[in-house]
Amino acid sequence: MPAYARSRAYAHLVLRITDARTGESVDAAPARRGLTRVEAHAEGPDPTGLRVLLVADLLVRALELGGTPVWALLTGERQRAELRAAGAALGARPFEDGGDTGAGLGEAQVLHVVGEDGAPPGGGALPGGVRVAVAAVHWEAPGPPGDTDPAVLRLALLTHSASTPVTVDAAALGDARDTLARWRRAVAGWAHRPSRPVPDSVRAELRSAWEDDLDTAGVLRVLRAVEQDPDLPEGARFETYAYADRLLGLDLTHDVGSPA
Repeated sequence: MPAYARSRAYAHLVLRITDARTGESVDAAPARRGLTRVEAHAEGPDPTGLRVLLVADLLVRALELGGTPVWALLTGERQRAELRAAGAALGARPFEDGGDTGAGLGEAQVLHVVGEDGAPPGGGALPGGVRVAVAAVHWEAPGPPGDTDPAVLRLALLTHSASTPVTVDAAALGDARDTLARWRRAVAGWAHRPSRPVPDSVRAELRSAWEDDLDTAGVLRVLRAVEQDPDLPEGARFETYAYADRLLGLDLTHDVGSPA
């Protein structure tokens, strides 16, 4: 049975995330259409710092897909320019410079994305809000992270939940590279077929996954099921991958229009 063949009733109505302070699941945006502030607290452009920025980027994307206005901030004083450049290469949305913003613009929710120890870079205490803890990345691949295709690194990190430590080695990067290349080729081929809407059951499964604590691994499982389902029109496969990529940020339509 395809991964998306469950009832639409399984889809969540709102994005829910785990607050690292309490271990409880909470609404990422408790006030409908209320402004939500997402603050990324990253030490620098090392793999773990990039993962913090990636999770913050996913939060921004998921909230915007749900119709929530978002104010995205990058805090910290060390290597901010380098982190911003590395994050842009990784596909992260632009983040404004953060700092002592106080109540900001009267936002209804504040989400602090931090390392797994729950503390901001440089120590100190965070102001009120929900704390999203991101587990460490252990780099065991040959060469520095900067030598890796950022889209490949992004996919390798997306295959695990944010709370799970990740070891990035040559095998993990190789699997991500092969998957990304295959999907981009497939999407480019599907683009030549008549467009078909994303099936309701598939859309519900995608939303159910990413609105359940940003379960990107679940989103990827749905895409693999869509790729292998012989009953889905290719036009529907294309629209499904394009829709999911609004969250994943993998530029899956990269090869559309390129010579075969």
